[in-house]
Amino acid sequence: MQFDVLIVGGGLAGLSLACALRDSRLKIALIEGRPATPRSSASAASADDWDARIYALSPANAAFLDRIGAWKHLERTRLARVREMEIFGDGDGRLDFSAADAGIDELCWILESSQLSGELWENVKRQANVSVFRPAHPAALHCTDEGVELTLTDGETLSARLVVGADGRDSWVRQRAGLSAEETPYGELGVVANYACERPHRSVARQWFRADGVLAWLPLPGNRISIVWSTDVAHANTLLALPDNELALRVAGAGNKVLGQLRTITSAQAFPLSLLRVPTTIAPRVALIGDAAHGVHPLSGHGINLGFQDAAVLSELLGSSASWQDIGDDRLLRRYQRARREEILLLQNVTDGLHRLFSARTPGVTTLRNAGLKLTQRTPRVKNLLMRYALGAL
Repeated sequence: MQFDVLIVGGGLAGLSLACALRDSRLKIALIEGRPATPRSSASAASADDWDARIYALSPANAAFLDRIGAWKHLERTRLARVREMEIFGDGDGRLDFSAADAGIDELCWILESSQLSGELWENVKRQANVSVFRPAHPAALHCTDEGVELTLTDGETLSARLVVGADGRDSWVRQRAGLSAEETPYGELGVVANYACERPHRSVARQWFRADGVLAWLPLPGNRISIVWSTDVAHANTLLALPDNELALRVAGAGNKVLGQLRTITSAQAFPLSLLRVPTTIAPRVALIGDAAHGVHPLSGHGINLGFQDAAVLSELLGSSASWQDIGDDRLLRRYQRARREEILLLQNVTDGLHRLFSARTPGVTTLRNAGLKLTQRTPRVKNLLMRYALGAL
């Protein structure tokens, strides 16, 4: 079958790219290995039925989702604004951000993975220019000067001008295209869980840089929070082994009980943390987006935002191409790579540097890093620059 673009991977980056090309002349094939699952209504979900996997979405990417037609369909009772953020060092350092100070309504939005993914899939189903192959698995990839052929495990062959690898950290497309990836494990797990709070969070996100890792509390609708505790494997396993009520007590204590007692909504889960650098994200007739192209420490909250911006930039280049242009041309793909390289490198270096700084136990480093937080708090220009970058305004 003949298409213009083959998107391998039905994660958020791949889905958003397909949605962003809804008004283009391009014929798209979306290949996803996981079978479709019935979508439950968000409005009908139980008050205590929340995903363990939560995303912090920047205003820039909320605007992107609005442009591609997904944002307006999200269930508003399952979205939470972050209006303020409080960051605490492992000493007396502290840094605060406020949406009001920046003249905006929110610093970011908190939403569930399943709700976002489900709505993007619904959008894709409504698109006349997208054919979905699901469940389907790629078996062979052959690229030539004229185009690309992707053979599926059932023997069907799909042809196109461009294949986009949106198939995650262990990307099959990346491997078949011969693109290298440098993965650096942090020796940590991200422990995630959801809790009901005794006191209202007032739309404030909180993050503690602690001796035992980085603990983030993200507001959910109502008096609820989602937490991510990035910590070494041994400590993570200790946390995971605790009964729900004991872990709730541990999490509340680690946050100085600022929201009072916590009650478990979603039991703890964990995922390994690593830095993934992909020096080259394009190959002849191949482009990588999302987790196939990069990975960052979750302390930044930016992983999903980078993936959406990959999709936004690539869709703009593809959608604005003339009918006579070859969308798999190396010159166009180099433009995509150049447009994304700076932001990805900057964020990877900043988050990796912060992780190393706050995990260091060298004498004197604690004083230095907390002094840095306090200095930033007292320097409006630097603080504003950090806020603008976090909001996707740079």
